[in-house]
Amino acid sequence: MANNGRRSVKQKKGPTTGTGGHGRKALEGKGPTPKAEDRTYHKAFKNKQLAERSAAKRGPARPGSGARSGPKGRATEELVTGRNSVVEALRAGIPAKALHVAIRIEMDDRVKESLKLAAERGIPLLETGKPELDRLTEDAVHQGLVLQIPPYEYQDAYDLADETIAKWKKGHISNAPIFVALDGITDPRNLGAIIRSVSAFSGHGVIVPERRSVGVTASAWKTSAGAAVRVPVARASNLNNALKQFKNMGIYVLGLDGDGDVSLPDLTVATEPVCIVVGSEGKGLSRLVRENCDQIVSIPIDSSMESLNASMAVGISLYEVSRQRSAK
Repeated sequence: MANNGRRSVKQKKGPTTGTGGHGRKALEGKGPTPKAEDRTYHKAFKNKQLAERSAAKRGPARPGSGARSGPKGRATEELVTGRNSVVEALRAGIPAKALHVAIRIEMDDRVKESLKLAAERGIPLLETGKPELDRLTEDAVHQGLVLQIPPYEYQDAYDLADETIAKWKKGHISNAPIFVALDGITDPRNLGAIIRSVSAFSGHGVIVPERRSVGVTASAWKTSAGAAVRVPVARASNLNNALKQFKNMGIYVLGLDGDGDVSLPDLTVATEPVCIVVGSEGKGLSRLVRENCDQIVSIPIDSSMESLNASMAVGISLYEVSRQRSAK
């Protein structure tokens, strides 16, 4: 058939409606997987909420409390690990932030008592997987129990002394203030025993330097047998400066040393406000601390004994001060 001399022409396609990039977006995926603690259906999310509620109940940390800071300014915390250590810490009434319990933990008397004590004190119980407990404790032996201890809130040494002196002058405190300052002591058990003695003889506080010194750890709490609840521990950024300030307040600074200027029974300022300074068992008082003491006091002991343990020396000194005060 004739086509009347016409040729067919192929028509070009015009613009069509696009997908709007939907295909490209589909190829991009859904992004990185959220952290376990950010997924509402995950157990880690519930654990995080419990920890936050616990922190909210305790309230904000006091400014100037002297708590040591970790990365990004966060205060460091201590962990008590192992069934024996955890149950003993709970029996001693150590403040705790949370008790981590391994999932499907094998029950024994220590675990049952730990759970009971934590529940009675309102300590959050966090069921945690073993891998997370290993990471939390840096692979320490935890036996499925980990007690999280918040940082101790230290008072300022000057503020504590100033407030105590003011209360005494107003008659709110019957006995003259008495403090114990530690110079170079690093054993937390010594600190705990000293806190216990200060409590037993109606002392008003313990002063520790900010650097190269023992702090209030779980071990110190346990050794104090609960006395750490009653006796404030204050930090001094510089112990020598704190002792100078104490002297300006009218507090007699007495250093304990075997080569003392005065024997403890001959002490004449026991009824006045005093601060007893004790050094480490090996090195004793440092040179500058000795220079800042009003008197160096020695405890009469058998010549065959080189020295007394720091906490024992403090206990004997506090007893003698207390005895002289009650005799007048």
